[in-house]
Formats: sequence, structure tokens, C-alpha cells
Amino acid sequence: MNTKGFNSAIEEVKNHLRFLAGSGCRGFDCSKKSLDIIKSWESKEAFLPETLESIRTDLGDCRRCRLCDGRRNIVFGEGNHSAKLVFVGEGPGYEEDQRGRPFIGAAGQLLTKIIQAIKLTREQVYICNIIKCRPPKNRNPLPDEIKACLPFLQRQIAVLKPDFICALGTFAAQTLLKTKEPISRLRGNFHKYRGIRVLPTYHPAYLLRNPDKKRDVWEDMKMLMNEMGG
Repeated sequence: MNTKGFNSAIEEVKNHLRFLAGSGCRGFDCSKKSLDIIKSWESKEAFLPETLESIRTDLGDCRRCRLCDGRRNIVFGEGNHSAKLVFVGEGPGYEEDQRGRPFIGAAGQLLTKIIQAIKLTREQVYICNIIKCRPPKNRNPLPDEIKACLPFLQRQIAVLKPDFICALGTFAAQTLLKTKEPISRLRGNFHKYRGIRVLPTYHPAYLLRNPDKKRDVWEDMKMLMNEMGG
């Protein structure tokens, strides 16, 4: 239903309620909060589609989990708002926390090379993480920290509407796919997240420690290029 149609329907409901009230009906006990919500439906802002900017505003100076205590910057994500491909990592590291941008440290430099290898640029994709604040000493994120941050990532993906997601590493893949399967089993195949094709692969930071796995990631990227038509 479009905005005009919805407003018309609301007006009809209001007219019917007035008729019932005029007929002596006293069967409705609406709280002020409920009435305020109904009144807000008349506002044009209620029909504005969500954007990445509005999600970032809603995130605010997030204090939803313990990670807020040690962070320097929230790392929301960056890239093309019409991206066909979204890269989702685990969480910010030291450099990312310092500058508030995802994947700009050593692992980020490797990710940039991977993106270039599939004939794209960082400006053509969108890059974000499962959590948006750096864990102390780059430890793994805890379940409650992921739970606190995940709704914002889900909203980002819903706005972006990409055709493909590349899940970088164990936490990104397991969180998006709701599985406990290790990344070694998940990689090499496409999966689905809310209708979007997801290709898990090793995290660039893991490749820095295990360069012999770069061949596996390249095989994954060739699969991705093929499916994307590149």
C-alpha cells in the first residue's frame, strides 16, 4: 500500500471510531502511548525508507555491550551504498579502532588486494563487520557482544540488498548462517542468508598467519567472480 492509500485507510478508521463514540460506544481504552503512536502514522517521516545514515544515527554512541568501554571509535562500515557485493568481517582491529574505518590495517591491505584480484575496487563494494567495536587485545567477540550488534548489521544488509555476501572468517560465516560448522567446511560453497548468496572464506588476518591458505581463498574468489559474471 502506498502512502496515500495508507493515510486514507487511517482516516477511515478514525472516522469509524468517531461514529462509534458518537453512538455511545465506550468500549475502547487506549493509553496515551498508543494514541501517540497512531498519531505519528500521519507524519510523512513514518514512511521514509531506512537508510545507512539513519541506522548509524540509531546506533549513536552505542553503549549496548561492554566493548564500548575500551573502544576509540565505532566502525560502522563503508563503501558503495548500491553494492552488489558486501564483505562482512569479524570486528575492528587496532588501526580500524583508531580511525573508525573497516579493514585498513595489514589484513585490510590484503583484503584490498583480494578485491582488486576479482576486478573490483573498494569503492564498488561495501565492507563491514559482525561487531562494530574492537574487542580488547583483538580477542574473539563474545556471544552477547555479537547479539547486541547483530541487529544493526542485519539492517545494513537489508538496506544494501546485495546479490552476494562474502563472509570473512569463522565468526562472520557462523553468525550469518546460524551454524557451528567450521570455516574450513563452510568455504568453497555458496550458502543463503535471507535469500542472499553467501560465500564464506578465510579471513585476511588468518591468511597473514597461514599464507598457504591463500590458494583456497583464490579458488573461492574465482567461484565468486564466475557467479557474479565477472
